[in-house]
Amino acid sequence: MSQEFDPKHFVQNLTTRPGVYRMYGKGTLLYVGKAKNLKNRVSSYFRASGLTTKTMALVSRIDDIEITVTKSETEALLLEQTLIKQHRPPYNILLRDDKSYPYILISDHEHPAILFRRGGKTKEGKLYGPYPSGVAVKESMIAMQKVFRVRQCEDSVYANRTRPCLQYQIKRCSAPCVALISNEDYAEDVRHARMFLQGKNHELTTELTEQMTDAAKQMEFERAAALRDQMIQLKHVQEEQHVYGQSGDADIIAALIQPGGFCIHVMMVRQGKVIGSKSHYPKMPIEISESELLSSFIAQLYIGGIQELPKSLILSHPVDDQEAIENALFETSGKKIELTASVRGQRARWLELAKLNAEQGLQARLTDKRNHYSRITALQKVLGFKEPPLHMECFDISHSSGEATVASCVVFGAEGPDKKRYRSFNIEGIEPGDDYAAMHQALTRRYKRVKEGEISAPDVLLIDGGKGQLAQAQKVLAELGLPDIFLLGVAKGDTRKPGLETLYIGSKEDEVVLPPDSSALHLIQHIRDEAHRFAVKSHRRRRDKKRRHSVLENIPGIGPKRRKDLLTAFGGYQELLAASQEDIAKVKGIGGNKAQEIYLYLHKS
Repeated sequence: MSQEFDPKHFVQNLTTRPGVYRMYGKGTLLYVGKAKNLKNRVSSYFRASGLTTKTMALVSRIDDIEITVTKSETEALLLEQTLIKQHRPPYNILLRDDKSYPYILISDHEHPAILFRRGGKTKEGKLYGPYPSGVAVKESMIAMQKVFRVRQCEDSVYANRTRPCLQYQIKRCSAPCVALISNEDYAEDVRHARMFLQGKNHELTTELTEQMTDAAKQMEFERAAALRDQMIQLKHVQEEQHVYGQSGDADIIAALIQPGGFCIHVMMVRQGKVIGSKSHYPKMPIEISESELLSSFIAQLYIGGIQELPKSLILSHPVDDQEAIENALFETSGKKIELTASVRGQRARWLELAKLNAEQGLQARLTDKRNHYSRITALQKVLGFKEPPLHMECFDISHSSGEATVASCVVFGAEGPDKKRYRSFNIEGIEPGDDYAAMHQALTRRYKRVKEGEISAPDVLLIDGGKGQLAQAQKVLAELGLPDIFLLGVAKGDTRKPGLETLYIGSKEDEVVLPPDSSALHLIQHIRDEAHRFAVKSHRRRRDKKRRHSVLENIPGIGPKRRKDLLTAFGGYQELLAASQEDIAKVKGIGGNKAQEIYLYLHKS
């Protein structure tokens, strides 16, 4: 009979050196990690408190741990990535897209071609890239066809042409295959294409301008016109690029973690040009921060991955093992790569753009119809419904210390947020800051219309705020005679961290805590966060409108012009309040009677 794994005893005998640890459960490799100090890192998994739900799920399955000691943290990082790529453990972050990055190839040929290739090695010619996606390569190649008219056919097609193809007819190729362009002129076009791919746009524009001027002087007006058109096309392409001087090779990497999803957006800059970007949505089996996510992502994507690395990686968050990653990149590529999260100028604008793309990408993914429907069906199973809940509503309250209280109601349908059906309620006649009374009033006003048949009842009514707010909802539905509306309460829990919410299904006694990677929980978090966002927006609009409202607007006979004249004459409302009736009467357009009326209104208290 095998002895049970004792983590406490195992940790006591661990070394403090750097290395790699491998966690097993029933003979299956669950997780691979690296550590600068093995004893400290491994013992952190078995502490009494403070572990996230996902990490506890991993720890509960461990029945063996194996250790490999290394000479340095860099060696540990390299070994960790080798093992992850070899075994693909279920609790490690895994990148699904393992395809080689695409490049643009200018072939070695009498009449070189511009071609699409994957992988960073070839004997066919010179590679330019890498690009983030095949789409980015094809867009660049189409732009180059318009500007330089260099062929993009394979050599087998080129060798068998006896007349120009369609690309020549639509002015995308100069037809070197049938000698409709001289070897010298074609070589010049290829040289210009190389300059464009190397980011030498300023030099290229200058050269084309000089050639156009010379052609015009020599009365070669057709050639001058062709060069002019080429410059116009080139300028149009340049307008679509963000240029950082005439150099700059960098990958800008922004990580975003939100309830319901994770996104890493990579934006590639080569030779001073943004050549494209790509969003990655890795699964995260254990709870980690943006910094830890970036560290794992960079190690998997770049160490032993892309052949042609940029000069620097610009990151949205600093990483703790920066030095180890830089050393590992140097060992595997022979290049000194800089990692930085502190940038200014154009590089800071690139980083902001990458962050924005991460936000937009994640939002689009969360609201994708297919993704949304899968989350609805997951919620259906949690709630025990026979059919998916295709009409869900959620309420939230927002105010500033009791001022301008607003309740929001957001509606989610079969395809996600249905913003046309969102409603906000200005709450009046309650004690400032009484959220329970605010919720009661908003729910009564909303579901009175359901009772009267004006609007349809939701399949699920989601209440944010825990047991107290759920009790208000139960009370309102009982008062209106609507007991069939299904109630779902959501409270943030003791730690108030996303992923650790407590759900009250149907009543405040039936408590459920879903795992943080639950699709049903992600949908609930999305609806809750959208209700909060809409409530805050509605509250701010009401508060700002109230603060902009002038007391003078309530005085009959005082229009915008007179209000402006009064405030201009005294310099503001407080000065007008301190003015005498005689002073007010001196303002142009204000007589004695109107001055008395204004004075009495301002001091009626």
